Amino acid sequence: MTDQAPAAESDIPGKPTSASRTTLSHIMTHNDTNLLGTVHGGVIMKLVDDAAGAVAGRHSGGPAVTASMDEMVFLEPVRVGDLVHVKAQVNWTGRTSMEVGVRVLAERWNESNPATQVGSAYLVFAAVDADGKPRAVPPVIPETEKDKRRNQEAQIRRTHRLARRRAIMELREKRAAEGFED
Repeated sequence: MTDQAPAAESDIPGKPTSASRTTLSHIMTHNDTNLLGTVHGGVIMKLVDDAAGAVAGRHSGGPAVTASMDEMVFLEPVRVGDLVHVKAQVNWTGRTSMEVGVRVLAERWNESNPATQVGSAYLVFAAVDADGKPRAVPPVIPETEKDKRRNQEAQIRRTHRLARRRAIMELREKRAAEGFED
């Protein structure tokens, strides 16, 4: 990850969660299916990345690139003819990065039943300038109790991501010192 400082130290005015929240909708066709006849997970992942990227760009006011995707969960299969809604919002911001939470819902295109959640994911985006270098992002301002909870959970995920990265680097350094070349 590219971030070092918490968002509270930013000189950039904050933006409310609602300022960049978005929903992308797409109807699934036969072109989207896998060998099992359901929509390929990679198609859903691309929609998730597209929606998250739009939110990250809106929030940061410019280009943002995917730094990581974690906890992509598929809860139910998506079928041809399903209308898929990908809802995304910024959950947390650091100095140059932001976590975007995404929920994936699906409903039959020709039925009036409510959409059901079929997946979710968390992505980390880094805001970049024209040269691809990290740039500062505005802090996110949670507006509702749900937004506040999501922000707190995002901070926990960030702590876990950083701890995992640190543990892996320490293991690699230890193995290199022991003469192992991976």
